[in-house]
Amino acid sequence: MQGKPKTLRGITWKHDRGLAPLLATAKHFCGQHPDLTIEWEARSLQEFGEGTVQVLADNYDLVIIDHPYMGQVAEEKCFLPLDEHFTPVQLRDLERDSVGPSYRSYYFAGQQWALPVDAAAQVAGYRADLLEVNGFKVPQTWEEVLDLAKFRRGFVSPALSPLDSLMCFFTLCSNLGEPPFTLTDKPFANEIGEQALERLRVLAENSFEGALSANPIAIWERMSSSNDIAYCPLAFGYSNYARNGYRSKLVSFAPIPSSGRGSVGATLGGAGVSISASCRLRDLALEYVSWLTGKECQRTLYVESGGQPASRAAWRDAHANELANGYFAATLPVLENAWLRPRFSGFEYFQVKALTLVSQFLRADLSCRKTLNQLDELYRTALVNNKETRPNTLST
Repeated sequence: MQGKPKTLRGITWKHDRGLAPLLATAKHFCGQHPDLTIEWEARSLQEFGEGTVQVLADNYDLVIIDHPYMGQVAEEKCFLPLDEHFTPVQLRDLERDSVGPSYRSYYFAGQQWALPVDAAAQVAGYRADLLEVNGFKVPQTWEEVLDLAKFRRGFVSPALSPLDSLMCFFTLCSNLGEPPFTLTDKPFANEIGEQALERLRVLAENSFEGALSANPIAIWERMSSSNDIAYCPLAFGYSNYARNGYRSKLVSFAPIPSSGRGSVGATLGGAGVSISASCRLRDLALEYVSWLTGKECQRTLYVESGGQPASRAAWRDAHANELANGYFAATLPVLENAWLRPRFSGFEYFQVKALTLVSQFLRADLSCRKTLNQLDELYRTALVNNKETRPNTLST
């Protein structure tokens, strides 16, 4: 007599990069556990960046999550602290093999709340054919990017949806040598903040119509299906668009431009996998997560099924780079030098409010100085809400 079927429910974001590898790994894992079903659902990219963790933990066993929510997770304790369920050796191996700060991005308040399953940062993308036919090379500096942007409107376009505009602003500040939230009393140094906003304004003015609502997926889709955009200096990378046959036109990827210090300071993205504290099939969930995030799965089934692994071994793997025309090797230095956002409990409040301010600036509804002043005030409010005076001391 067979036992009652067991089911793990999971939630990720809606794109082949986010969903396809999880469906493939679930099928493989359940093939080895015939009494188990793993059901993965997907939500929009916006919901992934702006959702609430408690609701997800109440409704799903496995949650693909963004690292800025770790402060909220630690406060609500809605996910399992994985350091209590994996051995120190297992965790050290994962940390050593993770790309850039991916592993530590899910460590907060002394505990590991998720394991990296997907790694990303803002990178540059380009259509080699369009640049060549117009006599241009891939820009290396921001001065070259701003000059190229003036060639034709839309020829250069970053992802400038409200959330992505804020991420671009973070990256530009970091790339200029003053990462956000390093000062004790304000989020951005005035001179650097003004310079970053001005660069962002020039890019917005020369981007295609509708760029202010375009997220990275929209940018890569447009670049891979039309001849409108030749170069994107900043958007979270998606290796899918570097793969032969994924779309009608191939997108190549490169490090972000330099402000004189190299391709440093790109805002870290990616995703981690968490297990709900209310999960009833805890042992099976832990076994699946351990295998899913391990280098063997990451460099084979995970990347082969369209995933963007978090394992450094996978990013250096010749087979993975062959699949994605060198995407991983080309952009790995960017991820290794990526900037990690704060994760204190009030940061998600700051992020959601701040993206509106930067969006208003790009739409010419706010001046540069007023935007920075309101960001300062917003930061102070976020700190009061969090009852912390030095959030960066917790962001390690």
